[in-house]
Order: sequence, then structure tokens, then C-alpha cells
Amino acid sequence: MIRRHRRSAAGRAVLTVVTAFGVLAGAALAGAAPAGAVPAGRHIAPGVTYRQFDVDAAAGPAHAHLLTVDLANPHVRVDLLYPGAVAARATVSWMADSAGAVAGVNGDFFNITETQHPGVEATGASVGPAIADGQVLKAAVPNGQRFGPALPPGTSTRDVFGVGTDRRARLDRLSLSGSVHTPDGTFPLEGLNQYALAENSVGAFTARWGSASRMRAVCGTDTQRSAPCSTDTYEVKVQGGHVVSASDTPGSGPVPAGTTVLVGREEGARRLRKLSVGDAVSVTHGLVAASSGVPYAFAIGGFPVLKDGAALSGLDNGTSAVRTVVGFKGGGRQLLILALDGAAEYRAGLTVAEEADTMRSLGASDAFNLDGGGSTELVTRDAGASTVTVRNHPSGAAERPVANGIGVFSAG
Repeated sequence: MIRRHRRSAAGRAVLTVVTAFGVLAGAALAGAAPAGAVPAGRHIAPGVTYRQFDVDAAAGPAHAHLLTVDLANPHVRVDLLYPGAVAARATVSWMADSAGAVAGVNGDFFNITETQHPGVEATGASVGPAIADGQVLKAAVPNGQRFGPALPPGTSTRDVFGVGTDRRARLDRLSLSGSVHTPDGTFPLEGLNQYALAENSVGAFTARWGSASRMRAVCGTDTQRSAPCSTDTYEVKVQGGHVVSASDTPGSGPVPAGTTVLVGREEGARRLRKLSVGDAVSVTHGLVAASSGVPYAFAIGGFPVLKDGAALSGLDNGTSAVRTVVGFKGGGRQLLILALDGAAEYRAGLTVAEEADTMRSLGASDAFNLDGGGSTELVTRDAGASTVTVRNHPSGAAERPVANGIGVFSAG
């Protein structure tokens, strides 16, 4: 296999992409590759192709696995893969097979560990907003509570990659809009099925959360994930529009359908303590988009790295890693879903800046970084097969259970 690594006159690394089909002309990281430069790959389903290629990066060669998804094809769609609850984890292959997807990739960063809060359960819940099949699952945790690499300047945990009901992909920002209506008045709801609530706030947990303990929601602060858990907390359960129980400590176990559990910390706890069993309470919530008036059929958290053909300023260009990224071109009609290989010879990976430039070299106008490292995984299902196959080598040598992912579905 031919591989070259050189630098442009401007000192930028130059990509030479090599596939089983031949050599792709070297593309400077500063510019885009010629249209159609990537050879056609394996046909997975109508509108869905899969291919592999090598990328020469500053830290050494990286091997990429790429899904191309044509959203203009009426037989194909994408949606969120998740284990059936927000606070749960499963492998990408299990989620894809369970949902009947023909392909899939891992998704958002998630609450993977709680070593800094002894005795507190890691929930497995994702960082950012999530929408599946048009239904809101959760909102975003505060920026300081996220897991994953540092956010690029100007980005937020509320940033999402999504596909609207018009079947066009977009980068957007989804913010929670909600209220709690009580006999004493109305106050804002500032959390929905989140593993971390903002200080002094009240958050809601519904049946979509799952059975994990809600204690993690009151740990840390808006700026420091490792800060101690709050000692000023309160929880009330609302069923049939009335308070049915209350507790000083966040609980655990499934939230029944039609039930909302309100958890408060600090000032939020003091507001909830004013409620008594039997009080009438109603809760409203939804996610509001910053830029699109089109409802989202699907949305997932992460952070943007490429917008309108330009890499975001301040992207990390010093830390190379195995990464997962999704992008689009053609006005949001064609998706590019890329996962790097975690095999030892490729494990150095790409920096975030190289990731953005790689997506631009493939023709993407916009791109969005997802969880990486041991979480990076891409699967496809061959024609006639009953299960998917893991196409890349996970860097941890085995599939890691993750919070969610992007599934590709075909009706053809």
C-alpha cells in the first residue's frame, strides 16, 4: 500500500488518501479535495455506501472508515440509536441490531465514570441534547459538567448535529424551555433527564430516564465536574398532576409512565420544599432550536468543528486520537460519517484540527465531532446478513458500551 507524508509550502500537513481501489490525489489540509476524488465503496443499501482509506497525518498514518448516506433517497433515513433509556449504555452493534439499522456509529460523550464522587453511580447518560424519532429525550448538562476534550471557543454542550423533518442535516443549538407550575407560582425548569443539573436549579426526570440513581444530578458545579455533591437537595414525585411523595435525597428506580420526578439543589431544593403531598403541580418542557424553524426528527450532542466550509477557530492541533465525526454536504442532503480505526498501527489518530480538515477534503461543508477513543466504532450489515459487522478495530480491543449513536436505516 502506497503512503506518503509531506508538508505544503505553508507548513501544513498534506493528506494522501489511499484505498483498496487506488491512490487518492494528495489534498492539502488547507483546501478541499477534487469533487469525486474518493472512489466508490461498497454498496450497503439504497443510498448508503461504505469505504475505507488511509490518511497521512502529523502523528503518523490513520485509517478511516466512511459511510456516505444520501438523504435525498426516499428509502434511507437516520435516527438516534440508544439502549431504550437515557441512563443506560450498550454497544453500537447491539443497538444497531435491535433497531434494525443497516449501519451505525457511536455518538455523544457520556457520564462514563464517577471516581471523584465515591458511592455515586455513573449513569451512562449522554452530555448533550438528544432527540429520537422526533421525541425529546433529554437536554444538555452545564458546560463544566461535560466529559470529553475541551470545547472549542464559542461552542456549548447544547450544540447538536441533527436531521430535520425536511430530511436535511444541520448544525444547531438546542436549549431547554420549561416551567414548573405550583400553587405558589411558576418557576423555570432547568434540566430534563440530565446526569448533572445546574446549581440552584430544578430538573425533571421522566420514564425516558431509566432506572439509574438520580443522585449524580446534584454533584459537581457549573464549572467543576469533580466538585462535591450538594448537601441541600430535595425530590418530589408528581403523578396525575399532583405531588404524591417527597424526599430529601434523590432516589433511583424506574420512573413510571405519566410520572415526573422533580429534583432540586440549593435554591431549587428550597422551592420544592414549599410543596406538600396533594398539591397540584404541572410541568412543561421542550427543546428550542437556535437557528432552525424545522422540527428535528433526530438530534445528537457533540461539538462542531467545521461550519460553512471553514474550520472553527481554536481547534486543538496538538492532541492526536482515534476520533468519530459526522458531516454533511449538498445543503445537508448527503451525510459523511467517519470513524477512525483503533488498531495499533493507526492508533495515533488525528487532532481535532486535522479531523476538520479531513472532512473538508472529503467535500463536507459542516462537520461535528462525536465521542472518540475507545468509544469509536462503525458497523454495517451486509446484504442478506441478520446482524451487523464491526468494521473498525476499537482501540480498547473490544466494543465499549456507549450512551447512543447514529443509526442508518433503509426501506429498500
